[in-house]
Amino acid sequence: MPELALEVGMTCEGCAGAIKRILGKMDGVTNVETNVEEKSVKVTADEGVTAEQCAEKLAKWSAASGKYVKVP
Repeated sequence: MPELALEVGMTCEGCAGAIKRILGKMDGVTNVETNVEEKSVKVTADEGVTAEQCAEKLAKWSAASGKYVKVP
């Protein structure tokens, strides 16, 4: 299973929890790990799921919270 990486402007565990909930609902995603200090998200997913798709899923949260989401 591929491991995908994202950079996300998380500032607290509330942000991390929201990201885990949003990405965890995606088809094919099996695990989401967040690190607030490093502003990193690691997603374990089935073949065919891309980091870009994960970033798109977070777009609404990103816009509402003012936090950035990047694919490194």
